[in-house]
Amino acid sequence: MREFFAASVLRSDQLALAASVGTVAEARRFLDEATQPVDVLLTDLGLPDGSGLEVIRHARLRHPLCEPLVISMFGDEDNVLASIEAGALGYIHKDATPDDIAHTILDMKAGASPISPMIARRVLSRFLALQSGRDGGALEPAPDVAQLPVVEKARNLLSAREQEVLGLIARGFSYNEIARLQAVSVHTVQTHIKNLYSKLAVHSKSEAVYEATRMGLLPRC
Repeated sequence: MREFFAASVLRSDQLALAASVGTVAEARRFLDEATQPVDVLLTDLGLPDGSGLEVIRHARLRHPLCEPLVISMFGDEDNVLASIEAGALGYIHKDATPDDIAHTILDMKAGASPISPMIARRVLSRFLALQSGRDGGALEPAPDVAQLPVVEKARNLLSAREQEVLGLIARGFSYNEIARLQAVSVHTVQTHIKNLYSKLAVHSKSEAVYEATRMGLLPRC
């Protein structure tokens, strides 16, 4: 299967295969020694010497802008949520493996979060159950006036441009779209997002939006 995925990447004129390895140890070694930034990590969870979660965390540590995508036989909520918490931006069950993984990778780089429908339904059900148990099913109240100084302090964390980029991320714009709207390079957008992740102490777009909303940097829906 790894050879199948590698062949798909090699056929794409928009992607370059940086490495293809089969163990956690090999992956960690490559990530440590890579001389160029790693943009995408495609990993299974069940590896011979450990979990793909270790690889995701190491990739996020060594290459902060790396976007991990999981393809695994494990479709239970615990593994999916653990992958998302580790930094995965997509999760595909092996039974739903796309014929051309290159298209899925390009979609993810354009701002999508690929996830198999059966897994999405399970995760959504789990999330709703957790939310119901946490707050008794009641909607979280909006911050009152007494919280405004805290919100203002949080806003001071971000520069004006970072705040603009954050808003565009929350609205679902891709890196390329943000670059066009801001009249800057994609590299500049990636730098803003890297700074955002650092300031908000998060590792993915979804985490950034959630944390920014919690801190009052984005309006609650």
